[in-house]
Amino acid sequence: MIVVGLLTLEIAVRDAQSLKDKRQVVRALKDRLKNHGLSVAETDHLDSWQRAQVAVAAVGSDATVVDSVLRRAEAEAEEQLAGDLVDSSIERLI
Repeated sequence: MIVVGLLTLEIAVRDAQSLKDKRQVVRALKDRLKNHGLSVAETDHLDSWQRAQVAVAAVGSDATVVDSVLRRAEAEAEEQLAGDLVDSSIERLI
């Protein structure tokens, strides 16, 4: 059975003064998470310079492993973003 997990991160980039500032924060997070073999994309608030939504996907055959990988990604995002991570959620799609 194929299991698809999705981690959604809501981010408030409080120090951003422009879209360029926000994109630097988002790009750094995406690059860090992609190093772990995850698929990462900015999915909402693309034109807002102080908000971002990032989706992280993991695919595998074991739901426990997929959940664990996404929980580690969530912890890493929390560590990197400090107080800028407003909300996060993990769900299994299949």
